[in-house]
Amino acid sequence: MPTEPTTTRAAGAAGIVLLTLGSGQFLMTLDSSVMNVSIAQVAEDVGTTVTGVQTAITLYTLVMATMMITGGKIGTMIGRRRAFSIGCVVYGAGSLTTALAPNLGVLILGWSVLEGLGAALIMPAIVALVASNFAPDGRPRAYGLVASAGAIAVAVGPLVGGAVTTYWTWRWVFAGEVVVVVAILALSRKVQDAAPAARSRIDLVGVVLSALGLGAAVFGVLRSSEWGWIRAKPDAPAIGGLSATLWLIIAGLLVIRVFFWWQARRVGRGQEPLVDVTLLHDARLVGGLVMFLFQFLLQAGLFFTIPLYLSVALGLSAFETGVRLLPLSVTLLLAAIAVPKLWPRASPRRVVTAGLLALLAGILALVVALEIGAGPEIVSVPLLLAGLGVGALSSQLGAVTVSAVPDRLSGEVGGLQNTSTNLGASLGTALAGSVLIGALTTSFLAGIDDNPAVPDELAATATVQLAAGVPFLSDVQLESGLTDAGLPEEQVDAVMEANASARIDGLRVSLAVLALLAGVAVALTRLLPTQPAGSRRTAR
Repeated sequence: MPTEPTTTRAAGAAGIVLLTLGSGQFLMTLDSSVMNVSIAQVAEDVGTTVTGVQTAITLYTLVMATMMITGGKIGTMIGRRRAFSIGCVVYGAGSLTTALAPNLGVLILGWSVLEGLGAALIMPAIVALVASNFAPDGRPRAYGLVASAGAIAVAVGPLVGGAVTTYWTWRWVFAGEVVVVVAILALSRKVQDAAPAARSRIDLVGVVLSALGLGAAVFGVLRSSEWGWIRAKPDAPAIGGLSATLWLIIAGLLVIRVFFWWQARRVGRGQEPLVDVTLLHDARLVGGLVMFLFQFLLQAGLFFTIPLYLSVALGLSAFETGVRLLPLSVTLLLAAIAVPKLWPRASPRRVVTAGLLALLAGILALVVALEIGAGPEIVSVPLLLAGLGVGALSSQLGAVTVSAVPDRLSGEVGGLQNTSTNLGASLGTALAGSVLIGALTTSFLAGIDDNPAVPDELAATATVQLAAGVPFLSDVQLESGLTDAGLPEEQVDAVMEANASARIDGLRVSLAVLALLAGVAVALTRLLPTQPAGSRRTAR
């Protein structure tokens, strides 16, 4: 029986490992949310437009998504801790480059390319290192805490970005990341790692095919709000009248199919594949990956719509919006810690189902809150429910996917898992955004059409100009634009009233679609096992 000092030391070492890996997960996710509130200032400081900065954000997501499978394989070949450390160095170099960026080109190099490549090495390694440092019965709690660190980063990102940008400059965010990276590297010496697999040549054809396939599909999804999903919007690229989004997604899926054929061919020839495609024959792993996709789809959709409601519809500042999102972070962390601790032998299927139902209840409560039309306090209870739901999912899914395969393959599973989460997050943001804008446009145009205070010629002009999607404007922005255009006060009031009503309609429809998807996810929980990670027998 271990002595108390030995147990204390072991607990301390486990705590340092969790702090190290959780900090890495937090940092990787923070960049996706922290700068959304600072786009205008970033654009001004580097001499570009808002579109230019949004391009950098899109490319960051794209680099991560395309290289995640390759990053997982590199970790398997050279060792996960080494891949984690190299990724941290690359990421830190990217953060420093971004902090000093004088123009858009340097910003893209640092933020989109270097940070994206660093993240592609770090995130799969985190999944594998949890498996290396914790016994199967301790993995649900460890994965839950690490995953919750990433989800909390999404929630506090606007708070951090808003505060730093308001009182100092956005550059301090990236300078601070360099300091955090140095601390993570210092702590990473405590992280244990299994011996790397025998050295082999990386499948370069597989790297190109996976990058092309995932890149085309994800890029199409990211551009869907500007181009349209099926029918091309005015002035958007199209082939045969169909949106480039649809063609890119189809092309991406076809290339991914070729990628899987190529991997199977290499396995058949006794060559090392980039991904062992036989992994996807395991129902437990596939179920976990599907649930990861839905978790991040719903999570990203919520973090797209709720800040818009708080900041645009209710007029809160970026800092105030971040404060209102904190209840979600608190309950998310509590659920991620409490579920594995209080119910260590709980069925993953039951926990995930309960989590999705809590998430669904939170989304539906938000729809009701929009109907009531009260102040910002109305989001507190829905966010508490959503946090409990995401925390419950986070406490189970990492252990479900990794426990489906031998530990030696955990790096490859990490690549697949993070590819799934990136795809889910991209889909969630794009879907929520396009549904919101579509519903808002329809409602707004119908509102000004039916309003006698709006002249027919103004309504006709709006129909032509806004057919591609009316922007989600605050009352201040819209009033300023209409006044500058010389519209009389009566017409300004009528258009603003239509806009306010359309905003709520758009948010309500967007949330209703997320609720529907949450219901679909509940139905798909049957793909998950009923026995916890580490059980000898896995029921499906």
